Amino acid sequence: MVTFGTPEYKRITLSLALGSFLVFSNLYLLQPMLPSFAAKFAISETQVNWLFASTTLALSFSLLPLAILSESIGRKPVMIAGLFAIPAISALMLFGDSFLFLVVCRALMGVAIAAFAAVAVAYMAEELDKHAFSMAIGTYIAANSLGGIAGRISGGLLADHFSVNVAIEAMMVVTLIGVMSVYYLLPKQRNFISSSSSWRHHNRAIIGHFKNQRVWFAMLIGSLNFALFVNLYSVMGFRLVSAPYHVPVGLASLIFVCYLGGTFSSRCAGHWSKRYSSVLGMFIGSVISMAGMWVAAIESITAILIGLLLISFGAFFTHTLAYGWVGQNATRAKATATALYLVHYYIGGSLGGFLLLYCWQHGGWSSVLVGGSALYLAMFAAIAYLKRIGERFDTDKSAHTTNLRRS
Repeated sequence: MVTFGTPEYKRITLSLALGSFLVFSNLYLLQPMLPSFAAKFAISETQVNWLFASTTLALSFSLLPLAILSESIGRKPVMIAGLFAIPAISALMLFGDSFLFLVVCRALMGVAIAAFAAVAVAYMAEELDKHAFSMAIGTYIAANSLGGIAGRISGGLLADHFSVNVAIEAMMVVTLIGVMSVYYLLPKQRNFISSSSSWRHHNRAIIGHFKNQRVWFAMLIGSLNFALFVNLYSVMGFRLVSAPYHVPVGLASLIFVCYLGGTFSSRCAGHWSKRYSSVLGMFIGSVISMAGMWVAAIESITAILIGLLLISFGAFFTHTLAYGWVGQNATRAKATATALYLVHYYIGGSLGGFLLLYCWQHGGWSSVLVGGSALYLAMFAAIAYLKRIGERFDTDKSAHTTNLRRS
């Protein structure tokens, strides 16, 4: 196993962090451009959301099949194939001028991104020792966040000052150079053992996770959390470019700097989980995030930015704890469980946009507050039920341990 601080550790960490940065930059590249696409194609906010939703839906449905495929042919081939497909799909987008064509291309982009996202952590877990892995995963998650910020801001600024095609072309060139770097830097796996497990075996594991309520309700919380988080940002983009603000798309994209609040809170969540209840932390994170939504209702740029910082802080806090909870409480096939969490996570992000953008389209921010509050109430209910399930499980486990000692 590769140990912390060695040259091979640095190559693995750098290459996977770079890959993570590239895939999340491409995933979120078009999000700040949604108002521009809506105007270009003369379509509604709800309809233009398909440019983002098609990517996240395709990503979510591709995670498990690609993770299973990597069990047979290896992690690196799957990751590298996905990474090289990203700039190829970006080039394809430049040749189409219809909205449907762009939606299909973005769906293909979701599949390519899933090839990396589904197996990168598994690669690290197999190649790095425990201490090296814990250090590398922090760098990997930070690269996720920074890639999302970079993709959104560069996309918004380039589209505003030049054109949408220039933004796509620039990202395509940067991605191609980065992918070639990952290909040469990432070492060939030494500890990978091909698995011949049947699809029936994997299906049984998936069904088992759905039956485990402690796992499934954490997945539901993750889904609702991401539905709110990512789409409150999408709605805010439309809000800022509209009256009374009339902010240019490039400047409006700078709101994604508020994501740094989430980068900070994800580290705080790691410290919280060592001392306190993860379920309580999910509740606190959700309360902070909901408070941010209401603060952002104040008609002030300052209030909007503070609200987005609170939304980011609370959402990432909840996400980190829910993601960790799934890994800890899955009784078997933990890799499948965490992949299944991401499936729920991205499906929530896809579907949440249609609700919140519909609310914005028909009632403005006041309507978004109503729709968002309904989702927060659903999340609070899921957290309360998860707390109840956890307490019942702990009681049963304690009673079982006591009986074993007596016998």
